[in-house]
Amino acid sequence: MPAVSKGDGMRGLAVFISDIRNCKSKEAEIKRINKELANIRSKFKGDKALDGYSKKKYVCKLLFIFLLGHDIDFGHMEAVNLLSSNKYTEKQIGYLFISVLVNSNSELIRLINNAIKNDLSSRNPTFMCLALHCIANVGSREMAEAFASEIPRILVAGDTMDSVKQSAALCLLRLYKTSPDLVLMGEWTSRVVHLLNDQHMGVVTAAISLITCLSQKNPDEFKTCVSLAVSRLSRIVSSASTDLQDYTYYFVPAPWLSCKLLRLLQCYPPPEDGAVKGRLVECLETILNKAQEPPKSKKVQHSNAKNAILFEAISLIIHYDSEPNLLVRACNQLGQFLQHRETNLRYLALESMCTLASSEFSHEAVKTHIETVINALKTERDVSVRQRAADLLYAMCDRSNAKQIVAEMLSYLETADYSIREEMVLKVAILAEKYAVDYSWYVDTILNLIRIAGDYVSEEVWYRVIQIVINRDDVQGYAAKTVFEALQAPACHENMVKVGGYILGEFGNLIAGDPRSSPLVQFNLLHSKFHLCSVPTRALLLSAYIKFINLFPETKATIQEVLRCDSQIRNSDVELQQRAVEYLKLSSIASTDVLATVLEEMPPFPERESSILAKLKKKKGPGAVSVPELEDSKREGGELNGGGDRGPDTSAMSASNASTPSPSADLLGIRSAAPVGAAPTSAGSLLVDVFSEAGPAAPSAAVNDDGFLRFVCKNNGVLFENQLLQIGIKSEYRQNLGRMYLFYGNKTSVQFASFTTTVNCPGELQSHILLFSYCWELKELRHINVTSFGFSWKNVPSPLQRNLSIGNRESLVSFSQVVLRSLSPIGNKKTTCGELHIEP
Repeated sequence: MPAVSKGDGMRGLAVFISDIRNCKSKEAEIKRINKELANIRSKFKGDKALDGYSKKKYVCKLLFIFLLGHDIDFGHMEAVNLLSSNKYTEKQIGYLFISVLVNSNSELIRLINNAIKNDLSSRNPTFMCLALHCIANVGSREMAEAFASEIPRILVAGDTMDSVKQSAALCLLRLYKTSPDLVLMGEWTSRVVHLLNDQHMGVVTAAISLITCLSQKNPDEFKTCVSLAVSRLSRIVSSASTDLQDYTYYFVPAPWLSCKLLRLLQCYPPPEDGAVKGRLVECLETILNKAQEPPKSKKVQHSNAKNAILFEAISLIIHYDSEPNLLVRACNQLGQFLQHRETNLRYLALESMCTLASSEFSHEAVKTHIETVINALKTERDVSVRQRAADLLYAMCDRSNAKQIVAEMLSYLETADYSIREEMVLKVAILAEKYAVDYSWYVDTILNLIRIAGDYVSEEVWYRVIQIVINRDDVQGYAAKTVFEALQAPACHENMVKVGGYILGEFGNLIAGDPRSSPLVQFNLLHSKFHLCSVPTRALLLSAYIKFINLFPETKATIQEVLRCDSQIRNSDVELQQRAVEYLKLSSIASTDVLATVLEEMPPFPERESSILAKLKKKKGPGAVSVPELEDSKREGGELNGGGDRGPDTSAMSASNASTPSPSADLLGIRSAAPVGAAPTSAGSLLVDVFSEAGPAAPSAAVNDDGFLRFVCKNNGVLFENQLLQIGIKSEYRQNLGRMYLFYGNKTSVQFASFTTTVNCPGELQSHILLFSYCWELKELRHINVTSFGFSWKNVPSPLQRNLSIGNRESLVSFSQVVLRSLSPIGNKKTTCGELHIEP
């Protein structure tokens, strides 16, 4: 790079900077800057004969003012003019100003591109490097379009100087990252790859960064780089520190290039060529051997460079996962770092061993360090290191050490940092489920987990334990006994109440023979927690109470008294009020057989991937350490007959017509569908038969999959929806009378020119239907014509005719009201459903 002459010192710039630094206040600084900006503006506008030195000085002042945080809206053209100068310092300042201040969408880009083309074709290496640096700094799409085909030619040209090749490689890398579709290597591919054999180490270092990025996107085109990379790595690893003096860093030859070569090899599988693979294995063994040698320097830079190469080599060994000897050696080397005084090395060792634990060749070697890892979990000061230790325990866990690891993680959970408690809870839940041979141990573990960290136990965790208990007959009695004992604690977490309410509601009869857990004792224990719980949990407990009436008829009077009290049937929460009223009515009028049918035990849940595992994967995010799959445990014989990724539900859902969407909209506060493939209850069959005997419905592809059957237990919802129209339904019923409202909504941004509705009913039903239609105009939806319905009023009581209500006119386009009188009681299964045809 050319020397800077004494005349290039720019004394005026030095004085200006000194004045700024001497300002006593922000106001004084702004005043001095405004004065200087006015002076520079007058110079640029008034004196047309400014020489290059003056332009450079004033442009430098503008650049300094911009770096102070002030906006600069002039001087760009003067900076562009500096690009045509033949003096290095003037051209350098011009490129610097453009790189920092010129927007990629500026109108000056074409002028700048022309100046850059002139410098690239000048064959002056200094000017070429300045131009390439500017292209990389700006990195706009316009520059990529202009120079993407020119830069590869400069990079592989035989007469290009090494410094220019380095700049060209890094510039091309920048353009490829911003506009990959414009950087097409094509014919240059093989010549770029052969830059790995260049004599200049700087060119190789720059080229390998480019090749690594290109290989990640197009591995097949650059697969020839593997043998060249192995050859270059072999020469570096086998060389002494004196062989590469210019590129030796604290007695470590070319550490940055070595790391980049190892990282490049991780983009490809192990070499198929035996000679290349053998040479690579020798390189990796040499790196592992050098890690055991005494350090040549006590400087931290020496150990950093040495360890950087070692960890990249271990990453490559893990990536190949095909050399058992190297994997075990890598594990032993990392084990030495677990007790190193440097926190960073302990962190990296734990992180790498997490990946090694997933290999069948090194898993046993990783397990030998379990005591060291447990000690790190307990004693480490840095929370990130403790988290990596927890990850490693999770990764090394198998059937032989599951109980020990789960116990240690539960013990640590009591004092764990709040930031990692949720993730720890998920890990403990997954390990307990995966390696549970004794299901009583699994129940104890999950209940202990809820006791220790109840606030961090997500719904997925307690959903899962309920699913497994329901699917395992041999653990149901133990689960009921254990949860009953857990609920007796003075301070009991709400999640424990949820689990207890569900399990005792389903299987409380299994422990009712013991006087200490008689039905009334169970009920009083649950009800003592009622006033402390949130609304969803109270809803679940109410469902447990109605289950108790089915399981223990002797508790009927006590529970009915609870349901009948004002705090329940007059509750301000509509969900609790509706459940209390409906459950009270159900327990009063239903016979024992009907009650047993409606409230029978939950059917087994189908097998699916654990929702806990899915949540942990989502929480860990991309690039995180992989977690064990539950499918592995199935192959090992530890398969759990657990449910899927949904919460448990109860068959008593058929007794609840929840009309208000809420977190507790179903019986137990868990919004989910009925188990797939589960046998329907007889009550469910009864309700389905009512509709299966009805007349055929009008076919429509836009009707939801649930069809009309979901309105058996639901009074409102969307009946039909497509891109143009949404039809909602709301209904209410009293004894043998019903009222139905249909809502039509325009989903488009334009007005409907014509809109008609028609209801077709079978002949026998028409005499029992009162149909009444209203139509009005809204400001945003005018000119909508709705046909009136020609049905008679006979068989409809006159008081009902007078009391018909229209509803909320502001939200409707048209409104139809249908009053239905059933032909016969529902028990005869002869109720007919009419067809609804919509003709927009």
